[in-house]
Amino acid sequence: MKKLLVLTIVCAVNATSVFAQGSRVNPVIKSHGGIFEIPFAEERPDPSMVYNIIIEVERESEKPDTINWALNNVARLLNLHAVGGVPSSNVNVVLAIHGGATYTTMNNDQYRAKYNVDNPNLKLYQELQAAGVRMFVCGQSIVNRKVDRKRMVPEVKPAVSMLTTVTTYQLKGYAYLKF
Repeated sequence: MKKLLVLTIVCAVNATSVFAQGSRVNPVIKSHGGIFEIPFAEERPDPSMVYNIIIEVERESEKPDTINWALNNVARLLNLHAVGGVPSSNVNVVLAIHGGATYTTMNNDQYRAKYNVDNPNLKLYQELQAAGVRMFVCGQSIVNRKVDRKRMVPEVKPAVSMLTTVTTYQLKGYAYLKF
């Protein structure tokens, strides 16, 4: 019985130390994309490299009143590179938004008319732009999904298509990710 008590205490102390290692941090995108610092990581980003990344953002919001998972993941990517020691000047991110994620580019009036809630992604778009992220939405998706291009967030610019945006940046040497 005494051994079981000692084992329980040891497990509790170990579990507490794992959870106490830190809370989420947001070094670049302050409102979203919180991540944990991992000081014991043996694989880390190379701070001397330049990271050119094109991200296909397709995923629709699970609920219209919540932040889009894919956009939050872009914030995480920026925060992770910063925590890994990569200067922000060495991280160049371009978004190619399409599909269901196109709706996140609607301004608040257009979004509210569609979903009866405010667009929860507005602040995140502003922070992504302030962090230097270039954002394009697929013109094909704008037309197909009947999004009024004159009523979109100003941070996101229309492109001919997601396909041409992704292939152009890939041929420029950008790494490709899909969220």
